[in-house]
Amino acid sequence: MLLLFVSTLGVGGRLLPWRVCIPALRYLNSGEKLQCGPESAARRRSAEPAAPGEQAQHPQASSPSDRGARRLGGGCPGDSAARRGHPRGPSPGRARDLGAMAAAAAGPRPEAASPQWVPPEYDLAPRAAGLGDCEDTPVRPLCKPRGICSRAYFLVLMVFVHLYLGNVLALLLFVHYSNGDDSGDPGPPHRTPGPGPTPALAPLTRLEGIKVGHKQKVQLVADRDHFIRTLSLKPLLFEIPGFLSDEECRLIIHLAQMKGLQRSQILPTEEYEEAMGTMQVSQQDLFQLLDQNHDGRLQLREVLAQTRLGNGRWMTPENIKEMYLAIKADPDGDGVLSLQEFSDMDLRDFHKYMRRHKAESRELVRNSHHTWLYQGEGAHHVMRAIRQRVLRLTRLSPEIVELSEPLQVVRYGEGGHYHAHVDSGPVYPETICSHTKLVVNESVPFETSCRYMTVLFYLNNVTGGGETVFPVADNRTYDEMSLIQDDVDLRDTRRHCDKGNLRVKPQQGTAVFWYNYLPDGQGWVGDMDDYSLHGGCLVTSGIKWIANNWINVDPSKARQALFQQEMARLAREGGTDSQPEWALDRAYRDARVEL
Repeated sequence: MLLLFVSTLGVGGRLLPWRVCIPALRYLNSGEKLQCGPESAARRRSAEPAAPGEQAQHPQASSPSDRGARRLGGGCPGDSAARRGHPRGPSPGRARDLGAMAAAAAGPRPEAASPQWVPPEYDLAPRAAGLGDCEDTPVRPLCKPRGICSRAYFLVLMVFVHLYLGNVLALLLFVHYSNGDDSGDPGPPHRTPGPGPTPALAPLTRLEGIKVGHKQKVQLVADRDHFIRTLSLKPLLFEIPGFLSDEECRLIIHLAQMKGLQRSQILPTEEYEEAMGTMQVSQQDLFQLLDQNHDGRLQLREVLAQTRLGNGRWMTPENIKEMYLAIKADPDGDGVLSLQEFSDMDLRDFHKYMRRHKAESRELVRNSHHTWLYQGEGAHHVMRAIRQRVLRLTRLSPEIVELSEPLQVVRYGEGGHYHAHVDSGPVYPETICSHTKLVVNESVPFETSCRYMTVLFYLNNVTGGGETVFPVADNRTYDEMSLIQDDVDLRDTRRHCDKGNLRVKPQQGTAVFWYNYLPDGQGWVGDMDDYSLHGGCLVTSGIKWIANNWINVDPSKARQALFQQEMARLAREGGTDSQPEWALDRAYRDARVEL
């Protein structure tokens, strides 16, 4: 095809003008052949005015265009014979033709010098009458033109146009599919040997504290602005007055009362003993673990720093001395245990003592009652509005916020407290996060609550006490052993709450929030922030109502991604059956409560 195209371009050595090509193409489309010869010349002579004197002098002469047409291949047999008989000189008729051509060249019509193509239908009458110099010769079809204006050229041109358009379409399709959109062509089925690659998670956002006392304006609801005030930088702690309206606070309290509250617990003794049994740690290794200053002697403060579990009893120096005396662990009674004395002690006697002495409410780590309120799809519209407000406040992804724990509502009666603690625990190889353990095929002895952020709401004004204390906020350094000095335990919120660095007084509708982890420098969870140690001071008068929104994030990015992927799959496939038990709270979504 390419050779045909090149050969067509080479015909005649030049291209014909469009005013010649267009009529030819029209008649090619009509399916008829173009004709040349004296009939066409006679037709043109009758249609065009002749020069003065030309018709009289040469009544039978052909026009120069006729001669040109014959030279293109449509001449008469007589002329061909004359040319063969006189190879070197023109015949008399030829001389007349040359004179006519000279006269025509001097005339006002320049187009007469070039061959003209006349449709065959205009020559029917002259052909029927047998007019022209070559009456005895049948009319031959017009020879091929001296250019590219032919049927072959037209076909080649159309072929190349279609090839060009096809290439353009192919390029567009290639770009379309290379962008990853294969929805139009399912192709071969994808093989997924396992759960598939986990989706990439966006970096976790953190607000900037700037400095203590700094205020920044945010819009959490449509009709008003809120102001965030920085309370401390270690931990990164903020306060937002008016986060909840008074009506929302009263509604949350009412829904919690309808749901029913239960006594808050830390960890049952049976589970604690079972966990200790699975550790398989010798007493010598346990001693090295408790001996934080590595002086070979266990002091009271070193033991107190590790006694946060058990049956939920808060241990004081007096309690430790009483226990040593009961199980005969300290023969000299100085309150300090050597490695030999610790090795001689039977740990089972310690657990028996803890079970035998039931702690009173004032001796518990946490003296309160709590319940959980569902905030997911279908929950009360106030619960949904609060969750969406928290989503805008934290600026985290909706998947992380929606898959976090429900709202915890806590009631502290008079005498209620919560000793200083951290909301989240460090994740070691032998621990796992509570919210992701269901999707990870790992067997570990311990689990902990992985709470990236804490958002705490004050639901009422407390008559006396009930502050939230941060004992070591903005300390220059942190040392766990320095929390206990000279029988003063800064973690004890019943007796030493006033000695903490920062206290926040409860005010209805106010929210405080902080980060329990430091950043890892790559947009994810790093080490636990020890400065986030906080507690609830003793309520000396009245009742204290608070609510906690914890944002759960696994320090393992891969486990968090797998958890979100699995929860999304359950939501698609399980429908309402995959909803947690908290979905029962949806029954209150249409409640109209007069408070």
